Amino acid sequence: MAEQGTSSADIERLRRLRNIGIIAHIDAGKTTTTERILYYTGRTYRMGNVDEGTTVTDWMVQERERGITIQSAAITSEWRGHQINLIDTPGHIDFTAEVQRSLRVLDGGVVIFDAVAGVEPQSETVWRQANRYGVPRICFVNKMDRTGADFWRTVDMIQDRLGARPVAIQIPMGAEDLFAGVVDLITRKAWIFPDALGTHPQEVPIPADLIEQVNVYRELLVERIAETDEALTTKFLEGEEITEEELRAALRAATIAGQLVPVLCGTALRTKGVQLLLDAVVDYLPSPLDIPAVRGFNPVTGLEEERRADPNAPVAALVFKIQTDPFIGRLAYVRVYSGVMQSGQMLQNSTRDRKERIGRLVQVYADKRTDISEIRAGDIGAIVSVKQTFTGETLCDPAAPIVLEPIEFPEPVISVAVEPKTKADQDKLANALQRLAEEDPTFRVKVDADTGQTLISGMGELHLEVLVDRMQREFGVQAHVGRHQVAYRETITRKAEIETRFIRQTGGRGQYAHVIVQFEPLPRGGGFEFVDKTTGGIIPKEFIPAVAQGMRDGLENGVLGGYPVVDVKATLVGGSYHEVDSSDLAFRIAGSMALREGLEKAQPVLLEPVMRVEVVAPENATGDVIGDLVARRGQVSGLEMHSPGMQAIKGQVPLAEMFGYATALRSATQGRGTFTMEFDHYEVVPEERARQILGIVAR
Repeated sequence: MAEQGTSSADIERLRRLRNIGIIAHIDAGKTTTTERILYYTGRTYRMGNVDEGTTVTDWMVQERERGITIQSAAITSEWRGHQINLIDTPGHIDFTAEVQRSLRVLDGGVVIFDAVAGVEPQSETVWRQANRYGVPRICFVNKMDRTGADFWRTVDMIQDRLGARPVAIQIPMGAEDLFAGVVDLITRKAWIFPDALGTHPQEVPIPADLIEQVNVYRELLVERIAETDEALTTKFLEGEEITEEELRAALRAATIAGQLVPVLCGTALRTKGVQLLLDAVVDYLPSPLDIPAVRGFNPVTGLEEERRADPNAPVAALVFKIQTDPFIGRLAYVRVYSGVMQSGQMLQNSTRDRKERIGRLVQVYADKRTDISEIRAGDIGAIVSVKQTFTGETLCDPAAPIVLEPIEFPEPVISVAVEPKTKADQDKLANALQRLAEEDPTFRVKVDADTGQTLISGMGELHLEVLVDRMQREFGVQAHVGRHQVAYRETITRKAEIETRFIRQTGGRGQYAHVIVQFEPLPRGGGFEFVDKTTGGIIPKEFIPAVAQGMRDGLENGVLGGYPVVDVKATLVGGSYHEVDSSDLAFRIAGSMALREGLEKAQPVLLEPVMRVEVVAPENATGDVIGDLVARRGQVSGLEMHSPGMQAIKGQVPLAEMFGYATALRSATQGRGTFTMEFDHYEVVPEERARQILGIVAR
């Protein structure tokens, strides 16, 4: 709840605010659903179409050409007197950062499923991400008009594959081309959508052949809801009638607590069921008052603090996205958790310990902006032309500093070399890459120390393709692009103890550092860990961070092929220093030397990214698909029915073997097969393959 002193008007504003995201697997219908929401809430007067490239939220040229969402787009609209801040997120795994940063600042989510395909791989990924951030969800089973649509199968998959507790609050009236509308199980009302735009839902009697099914599923719904509320459990067991208001209130509480997930259905393309979805957003998803206070730490005291959705509290806001706008410059999207952010205000970037003046504030409507004077607690907006603030950083009142939990992003797994075509392109290239890297935390730029080549890294082939396309169109950079390269890593496989001395004697003051370090492997995903176990001041405390920094400097280039080093623990156990000649620099160099020697001595190996792959193929092509995956060093882990006549093959395959797979799959399945893949883990490269890779690097 809001803190004492908050006005009733502010409490009412917060109570009527919904910050929600539309999340789903690619092609489940997120953008089409968003277009319908904008139309029904009066934000547009014509429904956009993905195939025609006329949607509001897919406004980038690349999105309209490819018919996919690449960047999350923010929209503000109203429904039943409630303000809905809605973010349409990408479905393709290459743009997972857009989903992650959106979920970090949203209060609720609408997860959309294809009624034919059910729960797909990216649905599982976004569901896990939403679990991690504790985001309450409702589900919308879309495309009920398609051949093979099965509402109840999808509900079962939500339970089995996602480990959730779904409750159907509607049941469909018909399916496939006979899908006509839905029955609301709470109100026992049937709705059809007779006009082409679906603008005027019409209440009709429940069809006679559905009455028994409605009674059965309503009883199940009431039982599930009653289980989450003590008072309702008593009423249910005693056979008392539970009112619609009581059911709604208890279902809202259970949804916000993550105990239940309401499931609705419809077809966004055929304009059936979207208004009822909007009602459910208002009825069951949380307002900023319903979610726990955001937590962070005070950078001065180091103690944990929290900020509630209270406009009278000190300002605390998280920057969740940076976007480069060709007309107004750098745009920072923010979620204000407490206080009121105002134009002209001086705030503290507590992550970097720098002051940042807040210039223009805007409310964002996809690629359009409306100037506003303030962003109040609980709301989302954007700041124009912030200079020193980046994704995941906190802006707060200098008198009440707090650092909110940053957003974690996955590491890139694929790289390409880019070279400017002309001298004029060289400077433009550096500027373009810097701007794109500021926008996208999963995009990295690195200059190869040996070749001088500029390497750009990202989450997949499509990700890099889009970035190169943007570089050429938005920044006018013409560049040669090399072949895709896998982002290999290096690690060690056994323990090693290293003693290193760095001694330089010159005419004046010399340099002296002596360290003894034990290196050992960490489990996959362990990163780098440094532990100081020296005692008795044999190395002064002020030099210890320099040893650690020297090692971190060396992690960028391993000893096998110059790849980054991961999953290593370094324990400083001994050494010595010289009262005159020792310095931070000397110990930093000694740390770097010890790491290099330790890597060589501890049996280094090459690691490669292994992808989780799901292929959907016709039943008669399953054998060929499995054979091809095995030939690509893949391991098939499961086979299950996907939809009529189609099988889903699951497995893990090294990324290096998946280049060009789309073409191979098309030819093996007469163009009917599709696949999705996402990074799963790093694994040791087989010895023979590692020799080939390192031989190529050496040449």
